[in-house]
Amino acid sequence: MNPDLDALKPYPFERLAALKAGLTPPRELDHIPLTIGEPQHAPFEGALEALVAHRHGMARYPATAGTAELRGAIANWATQRFGLDGLDPATQVLPVNGTREALFAFVQAMLDRHRPARVAVPNPFYQIYEGATLLAGGQPLYLDCTAGNDFRPDLDAIPADTWRQVQIVFTCSPGNPTGAVTPLAEFERLIALADEHDFLIASDECYSELYLDEAAPPPGLLEACARLGRDDFRRCLVFHSLSKRSNLPGLRSGFVAGDADLIAPFKRYRTYHGCAMSLPVQQASISAWRDEAHVKANRDAYRAKFAAVTDILAPVVDFAPPEVGFYLWPAIPGGDDEDFARALFTEEHVSVLPGSYMGREGPDGSNPGAGRARLALVADLDATVEAARRIQRFIARRS
Repeated sequence: MNPDLDALKPYPFERLAALKAGLTPPRELDHIPLTIGEPQHAPFEGALEALVAHRHGMARYPATAGTAELRGAIANWATQRFGLDGLDPATQVLPVNGTREALFAFVQAMLDRHRPARVAVPNPFYQIYEGATLLAGGQPLYLDCTAGNDFRPDLDAIPADTWRQVQIVFTCSPGNPTGAVTPLAEFERLIALADEHDFLIASDECYSELYLDEAAPPPGLLEACARLGRDDFRRCLVFHSLSKRSNLPGLRSGFVAGDADLIAPFKRYRTYHGCAMSLPVQQASISAWRDEAHVKANRDAYRAKFAAVTDILAPVVDFAPPEVGFYLWPAIPGGDDEDFARALFTEEHVSVLPGSYMGREGPDGSNPGAGRARLALVADLDATVEAARRIQRFIARRS
């Protein structure tokens, strides 16, 4: 058995289940989970229709690279969305089964465990970054994201001798759980550091289309490359998904794009891995990447929820309204995020994720997720508003 399996930490939702074990919430209140980032809005109907229309494609083996039509649809979308001069669908795009499996597989394919193998991850973070690193034989380097640094890593605080041990840097913009957006200038600084210290950048951008200001879509890593004139996107890959953009988490469809010299070996790895996307899913994905109307409607729905919830919760809990995504990341009154989550479930039948479950303690013993909770506003408007009112009531009782 792979001994690195013993290094894996329990997943946050396993810890939450253990925290809630044996608790008895009020039976008269329906359970409202604000824990898992699983969109509950209606999935894009055009994708579902394409799945049915092309169902007979299940009788054929798909290619790892996907069809030229799918790669072309992805390249066109990314070029328009991020203002690129172009993206070669043949060499700079690779369809994947959602960002989760691709982020994990990327580290297995790219990390060289025969030399210093540190992987920098934002802290708190999506736990796949850590698990992928450990199972590839690497060592995570946790970059704390706190209110003091606007929930973005302080790149210049990392000494040069540490950078020289880093092989991969994960960025997550918009951030999970914080909602923080990486500015173009910060992406450009990271690219300069990658050139100087010879590491790769993997940018997880799966929340990029849920921005609340229609006039201010968040920038991406490839956009920063284009601004620097790096049309080869050297050292850089981005990871995108239809899960949040199109409310299609069960489709398991996304893409990786960027440096052709990274895409080619990654495709070879994935050919052996056996994770090609089925042809009906490819057709559904083409339909989704070519349509923006449903994405705009999705943003409108989240915008309405954030406005309603902010009015209810802002007077009783401290949080910065996010620019993008569907999470709130409030500081918990009293500072004990586990106690808050346990008591809220027991008294109001609302589940939230303790922030400490998404972070790791640093050398000083502090966990940048501690004292906060992640609230996923993925349910419909009525349920989300009801959850906010219960939280308001709960905090008022404890104050």
